[in-house]
Amino acid sequence: MSEDIVAGVLRQWQRVRPELDVAPMAVIGRLNRCAALLQQAADAPLRDEHLTRPEFDVLGTLRRTDRELTPGQIARETFASGAAVTKRLRELEQRGLVSRRPDDRDRRVTHLSLTEQGREVIDRLLPEQLRYEAALLAGISHGDQERLARSLGELLVLLEGRLASVPAWGGTPRDGSTSTG
Repeated sequence: MSEDIVAGVLRQWQRVRPELDVAPMAVIGRLNRCAALLQQAADAPLRDEHLTRPEFDVLGTLRRTDRELTPGQIARETFASGAAVTKRLRELEQRGLVSRRPDDRDRRVTHLSLTEQGREVIDRLLPEQLRYEAALLAGISHGDQERLARSLGELLVLLEGRLASVPAWGGTPRDGSTSTG
């Protein structure tokens, strides 16, 4: 098996700063590199549809929840800022993929749903996107994919719990715990 770029980076750091434990970089560096490469590759079917990944996520959120959502709910579901969601919704609405409905009781609240065209786009695009993503992972056995997904799920739960208590400057968690669990 050939060596990945992160292995070379780790070796370089160990050479110039041998006193440092660079083991976290082996995981975080590889996750960051994989995320960047997968993002580039996995968005090809979306580009063909003239959609960005965040726009696809909004359409997918509305489809999978199968009900109207407010912009705030979409922001929480897609891990995006309110301003970013507003911009995406404006673009999707202009393209006829999403519609807005004012709340009956509070005109400040907007309810969003897929238009028929939006539903057709996401229903057509999702299977294609899943096939494309499966092809990207084709070199990894099904069992290894399941183990990797489980391990990444554990990391995600850990990070979601920890990051809520870590100061923005990246210091140790406020509760005094350490990053080793």
